[in-house]
Amino acid sequence: MVDRDATSIYEEFGDERLPPGQRRTERFPVLSKSGTPSWDVDAWEFTVTGAVENELSYSWDEFNDLPRETQRQDFHCVTGWSRFDTKFTGVTFPTIAKRAAVLDDAEHVLFHALDGYTTNLPLDECQRDEVLFALELEGQPLPSEHGGPLRVVTPQLYAYKGAKWVTRVEFLAEPKRGYWEKRGYSNTANPWNEERYSTL
Repeated sequence: MVDRDATSIYEEFGDERLPPGQRRTERFPVLSKSGTPSWDVDAWEFTVTGAVENELSYSWDEFNDLPRETQRQDFHCVTGWSRFDTKFTGVTFPTIAKRAAVLDDAEHVLFHALDGYTTNLPLDECQRDEVLFALELEGQPLPSEHGGPLRVVTPQLYAYKGAKWVTRVEFLAEPKRGYWEKRGYSNTANPWNEERYSTL
């Protein structure tokens, strides 16, 4: 059962579901900056900080008690492959943002992960129901190599904008660049415009 079918998101950007320069695959390749980190369910914590009225902290059990939905999404990797009809279950970004009561001067978001990875997005880009903190993949707990226990998915963007092993969301008034953005990757990462690398 799927609560939301997000596979038509491409219609916002053009007529082709497969972005230019991408090849479709049924596989789900594993890519990360430095391998898969370990985690302890008893010590795991998800926090929300920065420009919010309510800073939040959730244990693993508390996060799992949040309202969740299942979505069918397409997944686009900046390295050139796309996986259609991928089923993720998790908590939408707007659910977290509403509980944190984001302040009016917040315009940017920085995601932090267990392995030290960071990635940045404009707040407006995050405030879509399709941006999901994913706990499950294809009805099963999210495998560690794919970002489990918790990762962000951003079907409207290249997947490096969706941090694996995410543990903190920081709301910011001023932008900060993330790990790959500091190393020349695009800040905007629109697959249909082939925004793979920075033009600055």
